Amino acid sequence: MALMITDECINCDVCEPECPNGSITQGDEIYEIDPNLCTECVGYFDTPQCIEVCPIDCIPMDPDNVDSKEELQARYERIQAGETE
Repeated sequence: MALMITDECINCDVCEPECPNGSITQGDEIYEIDPNLCTECVGYFDTPQCIEVCPIDCIPMDPDNVDSKEELQARYERIQAGETE
């Protein structure tokens, strides 16, 4: 399952540099997560780093983008190979 950033985001800028896939970018009003690039840090870390650093806990699982650990691992491998979805 990809992650998402809620409108409670305060634009503190700490999550974006922590994302190893570059899936977090500044949106019109708040930061956003590209579900095609989010692997929940599978392949890099045991836990999603954006969640670890978020001071207000505004990064929940995205119910519209549900993926198994195997799918997240496959996405990580595609990203590493330079492929896009």
